[in-house]
Amino acid sequence: MSIQTTNMNRISFLPLSSIRRPIVPVLDEDKITRMIETLSRTDPEAIDDGLPPIDILRVRKNGKDWYFGFGGCHRFQAYERTGKQTVKCKVVPVTESMLKMYVGGSVNEMFKERPADARPSSVTAV
Repeated sequence: MSIQTTNMNRISFLPLSSIRRPIVPVLDEDKITRMIETLSRTDPEAIDDGLPPIDILRVRKNGKDWYFGFGGCHRFQAYERTGKQTVKCKVVPVTESMLKMYVGGSVNEMFKERPADARPSSVTAV
């Protein structure tokens, strides 16, 4: 949890494939293993899977929502390695200029279509 989402109560579930991760993570395999163990001890249908939600920035551009993750690297890996299709998130709406603070001049690259974008994505909120 970050300072931006401390008071946010709304949890969303986003498809992993819809979240762009522009920064290459540095990973601690032991930490990922512990998170996988946590996920394996919880009911797959449970809303609380034992891991905190990942903060995701959402930019609306040209009528489309674009999702960006800059933290939660170990949680992303744990979800991916356990075959989860969705990830528990707190979605923070931001503007394109706010996103630029994270990625600088490469902000325009963040909005290029890629093959995974052709699939329909769904967001579930609770």
